[in-house]
Amino acid sequence: MSEYTVSGRWQARDGWQTFEKELNAENEDVAVEHVYAEFGSKHGLKRPQVEVEEVAQ
Repeated sequence: MSEYTVSGRWQARDGWQTFEKELNAENEDVAVEHVYAEFGSKHGLKRPQVEVEEVAQ
């Protein structure tokens, strides 16, 4: 497992907000899926409301 930093922006009620999440995942695709799942769970967002701009290791 490697540590990835996923950054981008998400659609809030008052406009777009930036985010940066650090997490451990097997690869970049899994890291992005965790970000989508977290925003969907915590904020009730759909995938088009979350824009992933960069994934760094």
